[in-house]
Amino acid sequence: MQDRVRSIDPQQVLSALPVGRDPASVRKRIEAMERLMEGLFVIPGTQRRVGLDVLLDLVPVIGTSVAAILGSYLVWEARNLGMSKMQMARMFGNVGVDWALGMIPWIGAVPDFFFRSNTRNLRLIRRHLDRHFPGTVTLQA
Repeated sequence: MQDRVRSIDPQQVLSALPVGRDPASVRKRIEAMERLMEGLFVIPGTQRRVGLDVLLDLVPVIGTSVAAILGSYLVWEARNLGMSKMQMARMFGNVGVDWALGMIPWIGAVPDFFFRSNTRNLRLIRRHLDRHFPGTVTLQA
């Protein structure tokens, strides 16, 4: 059997993202953002996923700052869900550590490869959603 690679139409992806403010739509959006930032492709032979966050860190200062701004989107969604200020401070702390590590020229991508702030923040939001909006829980394979 032959594996076929399908090309992804960007318009199709954008139209598939939910636009609503309901918790189920928010869950889908934040999971898509985390996948973009932390898991675009797998490094062959390692089973380790890499995303836009690590790739942006290869551009000194500007790339790291753009990655931090994109990572702050998860905190903004957390605010819209009514998460506590303490939880949002923890999320901003994750983004800040990621930003600070990424500011080290050329070497900053290495710690960012292991410290995945977006995955940590997604975990915090999922915990909140599971507790306060149990109807949005999805099973993961």
